[in-house]
Amino acid sequence: MDVIVNNTIALLVTAVAVALIARRLALPYTVGLVIAGIGLALTRINTGLVLTHDLIFSIILPPLLFEAAINIHWRELRRDVIPILTLAIFGTLIAAATVTLCMIYVLAWPAAPAMLFGVLIAATDPVAVIAMFKDNGIGGRLRLLVECESLFNDGVAAVLFTLVLTSIQGTHANQPLSAEIGVTLLTTVAGGIAVGLATAGAVLLAAGRTQDHLVESTLTTVAAYGSFLLAEHFHMSGVLATVTAGLVTGNLAVLPGEEENKVTLQGRDFVLGLWEFIAFTANSLVFLLIGLTVGRVAVPSFGLLNMAVIILFVLLGRGFTVYPLCLAFARSRWRIPMHSQHVLWWGGLRGALGLALALALPATLPMHDEILVATFGVVAFSVIAQGLTMPLLLRGRGSEG
Repeated sequence: MDVIVNNTIALLVTAVAVALIARRLALPYTVGLVIAGIGLALTRINTGLVLTHDLIFSIILPPLLFEAAINIHWRELRRDVIPILTLAIFGTLIAAATVTLCMIYVLAWPAAPAMLFGVLIAATDPVAVIAMFKDNGIGGRLRLLVECESLFNDGVAAVLFTLVLTSIQGTHANQPLSAEIGVTLLTTVAGGIAVGLATAGAVLLAAGRTQDHLVESTLTTVAAYGSFLLAEHFHMSGVLATVTAGLVTGNLAVLPGEEENKVTLQGRDFVLGLWEFIAFTANSLVFLLIGLTVGRVAVPSFGLLNMAVIILFVLLGRGFTVYPLCLAFARSRWRIPMHSQHVLWWGGLRGALGLALALALPATLPMHDEILVATFGVVAFSVIAQGLTMPLLLRGRGSEG
């Protein structure tokens, strides 16, 4: 236990140092963290911490999802809910299908691993982009579109992953495959949302009975982790549960401008600051560990050309998601400016959720190692290459919203 604590503190100290250096160099700190992690891996330093599915799902992912959801206003979400859900639902399906077909017909992957990789790599994680928005003072509609589309996209990708894995692993003897998938879809989606609502409701009820900001902040922590872990325990969507709990808690208890707020004024500021800190800590750990893991992945044996082609497929799938779907709103009040579409495309970075899903794959699955290496390669490229070039794209944003 002492070793784990010491190593975690050492990584956090490294993360703080990297964040300070990155700020002085005007670079995204998440990019610096991944590069620092790769550097640590190349020096063969044993940190004692390993990036695993349980670490991401049980510790890192809930606060990242909750912190993003708790800051989204209902009224802003309602205004653009149609394009957001279109991009999140149909966009995830298009991206997953594009990558799957390319893996099958260009790289000759079997259908099962190609489908699993296509689905898990469709999950976006624009943490670095959102951090850049904050540093450059960019808010408004573009930030809302990027953040909300990613939140709901994660939920859709996680559900699709469960459905694909269920279909690949076979059926029960007394139940047809279509029926099993239908039941899985219903319980995963509806169950996850129901758990999120129930958890948020219980937390709000308890928060209304106290004036202590420390108790109020503790209750939001229960909402974040409790909703996720409870949903996952019952084989429901922890992602959807935590996003739902965050949206409800934020709008009914934390965000300013609500007359019937369940949290005290002191509690609101404290909760928002607390979750910003928790999200920063979780991001620091996960991006450092991504770098450490990528530095130890045998990419050369996998084939650098194969990796480059797969990255191209992922970018192509994201392009087929953003531009055609945004075109459908070109003559409506939901029109998305072309430069904002470029940000949505190039800012669709991959991160924690895709890695967690890849790490959750059964070791007996065909091409298990290839999927893991491909996932880490795509994540490393998206965070470093896309993350480093995003500031250039944001500077050319002009007056578009």
